Amino acid sequence: GSLLLTVGSHLDKDKRENLTYYGQELNTATYNLTRMNLILHGVRPAKMKIRNANTLAEDWPEDPSKPGEGVQFDAVVMNPPYSVKRWNKNDLKVSDPRFEVAGVLPPDSKGDYAFLLHGLYHLGQQGAMAIVLPHGVLFRGGSEGEIRRSLIERNYIDTIIGLPSNLFSNTGIPVTVLILKKNRKLGEPVLVIDASKEFIKVGKQNVLQEKDIARIVDTYSGRLELEGYSHLASLKEIKENDFNMNIPRYVEQIEKDLPHDVDGHLYGGIPEDNIRSLKLLNTYAKNSLDQALEELRPGYKRLKVSKEEFTNLILSNPNIQKKTARLSKDLSSYTDSYLNKLKTIDSIERVKALREEMMEELRKLLENYDYVDLYDGYQMIARLWNESLNEDTELIAEGNFYEIARQRLPNMVTKGTGKNKREEQDGFVGALIPNLLIKEILYKEEIKELENLSILLSETESELNEVIEAAKVEGSDEYEALNDCLKRDSEGEPGNSFIKGDLNKELKETDKDDDNYLHIKRAIELMDSRTDYNREKNNKTKELDSLVEDRILNLTNKEIDYLIELKWFKEIKTEITSLITDPVKEEIDTLIELNERYSQTLEDLDREIEALEKDFQSLLSELVVTK
Repeated sequence: GSLLLTVGSHLDKDKRENLTYYGQELNTATYNLTRMNLILHGVRPAKMKIRNANTLAEDWPEDPSKPGEGVQFDAVVMNPPYSVKRWNKNDLKVSDPRFEVAGVLPPDSKGDYAFLLHGLYHLGQQGAMAIVLPHGVLFRGGSEGEIRRSLIERNYIDTIIGLPSNLFSNTGIPVTVLILKKNRKLGEPVLVIDASKEFIKVGKQNVLQEKDIARIVDTYSGRLELEGYSHLASLKEIKENDFNMNIPRYVEQIEKDLPHDVDGHLYGGIPEDNIRSLKLLNTYAKNSLDQALEELRPGYKRLKVSKEEFTNLILSNPNIQKKTARLSKDLSSYTDSYLNKLKTIDSIERVKALREEMMEELRKLLENYDYVDLYDGYQMIARLWNESLNEDTELIAEGNFYEIARQRLPNMVTKGTGKNKREEQDGFVGALIPNLLIKEILYKEEIKELENLSILLSETESELNEVIEAAKVEGSDEYEALNDCLKRDSEGEPGNSFIKGDLNKELKETDKDDDNYLHIKRAIELMDSRTDYNREKNNKTKELDSLVEDRILNLTNKEIDYLIELKWFKEIKTEITSLITDPVKEEIDTLIELNERYSQTLEDLDREIEALEKDFQSLLSELVVTK
């Protein structure tokens, strides 16, 4: 039922309440889960028409006002089982109203188009249908090729979206989303989108991020042609490809690697064509770029400064600095506006709308900046919502912002293992503002004190470890004084610590004038200092944690405002501002790589080979040959 609910979630509340959900599921367990899921999400039983039956064998639902005809829907969404074998056990004929449009039945070995044709049959004239199918439906021949041709000629296929492989846990094959409509304009091209490279890896699964989905939606909604990503394929073009809709035939991947230049390798120097291809450096830092390069010969240049100098020269360019400062200022206005909106949200119903508004406004803001990836910014705001704002705004919507910020909750932790595993309270945490943030901002002196203790503890442990290692070295003074006091393993080998009791005993039995006395005493002092520093550090940490837990209840409004702005927007401002410099840095790295690629000429290699041959001959002359 999640597919049905997802479609419904994109409608406003009034339309959602009047929506009727239809669905058919063969698996009884899944059928029961679907009904339960719909009820849990507030769908009234009267608004759900879910049937436990075979979709292909038994057409459903039938229009009660038109016997023998199927109900027509505004939206049809399908994620059927892929390439079902022996789908036609009921010996359905092409005369079945669902399959008449194709003029041929799908092969019995693959039921993909059978599901598609079933959905298309129930699609209203003004509706839209989306179905997820294996990539093979785009190019397989036989009767599937005939069906594909018929659908294209009848102008039903609106958009094809290629998705990555390994998106679903039950299959690793690449899939495609086909969007079909019955009201397309005559001659309207088919939009082909290749989103197969847009994903991140999470474990073994490939996952579409919010920015990947947004890019697909924007491209689809705007019918956009983007190099290396989407293409509007005309009927003429599709015919020339014999109705094969395999995505690489229509969307060519952009080759990101610059081609190698033979003359550059032979005689050195970066080709000027390569330099001109660096659009950002040429647009915003042309004077700095020219300043860093020198002509080697006509058409070829090289860097005349170090990599570090070149990087600093570009990033300190006034145009780059000005652009970064402008974005930083725009972001401050953006975050100030939404800080107030987030603090004053008074309804859970408003949360989703505010999230969408916030992401859309950032996208509009970033449209004013050339070469900035809008979708990277979109993803940053999406991540902020997923990691923090979703929960925070739900809390705020239920009460007063400042009162909630002064609330604390029991910090429940899991302790023990096996049968003794249990949950126990370990202090309190802020309902809205993290303890760690309060600690870092409002207790800087206490943190500094703890850091100093950590340094002293680390120095003491380091010195003690040096003494332990020295005590293992035969012949050393420490060996004679301390080796017998080292802990030993089952085989009698010395370990990495002393036995405190043995040290104390040795000290009592050793004369103060003996050289060994000082070594033993120092080892004991170091162990005592380590214990004292550890104890003091633990006590002060507990005291600070307690102070923070109490401070939550007494935060001032001014402190809350400052802390919540840091929590929500400090990192995001830095990350979004970096959208200016990150692509610039990529081009800097490209130029440095090109400079290194063409720095060694054929003549240099010849000299290197000649030198190696001379060294080899010299070694040969020194060989002693025995008879």
